Amino acid sequence: KVARVGAKDLIPLIDKHVDPSTHIMSDEWTAYTGLSDSYEHSVVNHGAKSYVVGNSYTNTIEGFWSILKRGIFGIYHSVSTKHIDRYVKEFEFRYNNRDISDQGRFNKMLKLCENRITYTELINKAS
Repeated sequence: KVARVGAKDLIPLIDKHVDPSTHIMSDEWTAYTGLSDSYEHSVVNHGAKSYVVGNSYTNTIEGFWSILKRGIFGIYHSVSTKHIDRYVKEFEFRYNNRDISDQGRFNKMLKLCENRITYTELINKAS
């Protein structure tokens, strides 16, 4: 959970979790300004009605977040902070496998199952 979305809060998190060789594509949010110091960083300026700059755009990730939010509000209604990563991974899997049949996606998902989560682990308040 990120309490604030300013550069001094986001840049350390990005540095911790993103490989330095990553090409980051973002919008013009000022908190991303310092990314060019450590990463290849392309910016699309939505405020100026610019949505694509060369090969850089944010439409795909914005579409994914839209699908995730609709899924949470429309299917699950709310999610806990403890399990948000699992919901994101579910929607990531669905999105990345959207071009195969439901049966093919289901079979692929079963092949990826490695373990189970017990009910106690699921509801345990301690994270």
